[in-house]
Amino acid sequence: MTDWREVERQYTDEVTGETTIPRLLFDSVERNGPRDAQRWKGGAYDSSLFGTVLEDNPDGEYGGINYEKLGDIVRNLATGFRELGVEADDRVGIYADTRMEWAHADFAIQSAQGVVTTVYTESAAPQVQYLLDDNDAMGCVVENEALLETLVSVEDDLDLEFIVTIDEVSDEHTDREDVHTLADVHELGAEAYDDEQFESWLAGRDWEELCSLVYTSGTTGAPKGVELTHKNWRTSLNQIRKRIGPRPDKGPDVPTLEAGMKSLSFLPLAHAFERINHFIQLGSGITVCYAESPDTVGDDIEQVQPDSAASVPRVYERIYNQMREQASESPVKKRIFEWAVDVAGEYDDADDPGLVLEAKRSVADRLVYSQVREALGGNIKMFISGGGSLSKELAKLYRAMGLTILEGYGLTETAPVLTLNPPEDIRLGTMGIAFSEVDLKLDDSAVAEETKRTADGEVGELLAKGPNITRGYWNKPDKTAEAFTDDGYFRTGDVVARDEDGYYTFVDRVKQLIVLDTGKNVAPEPIEDEFATSARVDQIMVVGDDEKFIAAVIVPNFDELRSWADSEGIDVPDDPETACTDERVIEWVGEEVERVNERLGHHETIKEFRLVPREWTAENDLLTPSMKKKRRNIRDAFDEAIADIYGKDPAEVR
Repeated sequence: MTDWREVERQYTDEVTGETTIPRLLFDSVERNGPRDAQRWKGGAYDSSLFGTVLEDNPDGEYGGINYEKLGDIVRNLATGFRELGVEADDRVGIYADTRMEWAHADFAIQSAQGVVTTVYTESAAPQVQYLLDDNDAMGCVVENEALLETLVSVEDDLDLEFIVTIDEVSDEHTDREDVHTLADVHELGAEAYDDEQFESWLAGRDWEELCSLVYTSGTTGAPKGVELTHKNWRTSLNQIRKRIGPRPDKGPDVPTLEAGMKSLSFLPLAHAFERINHFIQLGSGITVCYAESPDTVGDDIEQVQPDSAASVPRVYERIYNQMREQASESPVKKRIFEWAVDVAGEYDDADDPGLVLEAKRSVADRLVYSQVREALGGNIKMFISGGGSLSKELAKLYRAMGLTILEGYGLTETAPVLTLNPPEDIRLGTMGIAFSEVDLKLDDSAVAEETKRTADGEVGELLAKGPNITRGYWNKPDKTAEAFTDDGYFRTGDVVARDEDGYYTFVDRVKQLIVLDTGKNVAPEPIEDEFATSARVDQIMVVGDDEKFIAAVIVPNFDELRSWADSEGIDVPDDPETACTDERVIEWVGEEVERVNERLGHHETIKEFRLVPREWTAENDLLTPSMKKKRRNIRDAFDEAIADIYGKDPAEVR
């Protein structure tokens, strides 16, 4: 076994430690004061901080603040939140897209001894109400006028003492005594700030205490608030730092994450994946640059020229697809690109490339790979991939192009990382190895024998124990008890394989949570349950894992269809298969889908569907004997319909 593992286990530095998250930030402020902390694109926002606390950058240009200024903003906001009534353990929601003020509010609420709870911007009004009511939130930071309108529509069912808007909003809202802009909170804090008092708030918080509630849908029922303590986040951060930080044993060719680097941020901060990225980056003295939006990432990454970025696999796929589309502009470019892709795979597979293959790679690098690196800013040292499985072939291509992708694995409940590929020994197609403080074991009791035979190595449901594991779900003792084994291991709900070197490979989900290519988590069963009383839909299965949007395959209620057709004088084909392609039938079912969509959050809505003619039964192996869906079997049975939705080959959706 290589000795880097023991070095990693023993390694400590100024970033690792047993402190709270706010203390982590202010220790970093002290070390990195003049370094750039955050950069944003001018004209992207209408922040209330502009004109008083900060000046916006010229439209389309990136500029930012240093760590010293970041510390000042957080101190004043923390004091302002205390002036608004926040006390120890009070829950305050953040209802905003990823931007610098999300981090400001996050660190400030924590510094005021509050607990941050997350609200997803795609949530429908009833979900917003639930996510704030479930934990008795006493306040909410909301991004802009549109989200404020949603919040106001349900505030009668909440007990909010204050609302803080990041952006400027209309007078009809700011005229209210309980609505304040973030600039107002900053001004309140600046007037009342006292060094000794602020330090007492930090000192009075223990790392065992609750830091955040991060809501995850799970697979059924209402969303659950995952309780994450400062210790949960901090120990996860420590382990990441030990693995990819600037350890002295790392050679010059091994990428590391260290002070002075730049990263691009665009994933939702309401999710644990981007949240831990923020904590480790700002704790390490890295400059966090915020993309204007997920749609502008391509332009922003070229402009920012980051050293690192973290993303879900679909973004890496999109980058590849954009390369392929650009290469298709002419037959010559297309042939060169395809040849370069083949060379990349051949080169990565070769134990000893030899002179001929080295020469081919050199030419491919000059013609294709170097242009890709330049389009990504030219400085990328490290990509991190999580939130889904990354194609091994795609990872090979990136590595051959000189772009390192470290794939890892985790869940919200594990704050959120359990495994990560070490930069010095990357195994493509795997999720890496466990961190030294994490105890992982496999439970093979629920794994099919066929899976055990075909998997590479030992296989089973992954169970985890460690200081980064949640203590449970907010006010849901029964759900908490279900999530843990009798001996205290957290059930991840995922089947994985472990090889003899301790590298883990994803096999399948025990839970059926759908992860969109944006990293958004969608629970399918609650959506499907919305159709339980539908007269038009007999059976439905929601799909969309690793895709852009949620879709569905639907078995129409043929009896109801006949009745409707007769009453309307419509001649619908008798053959079920033909009827499922009839535009009038599709429109009829579509009206029902739209009705349900009105009750769902934006990322949950069914954007497309296909009708299928065959009922799902236990006899045709599409249902279990207890009438539960066999999702993989249904997907395989109707792979052509699903492939048609996403414009893919059927083999790609199996």
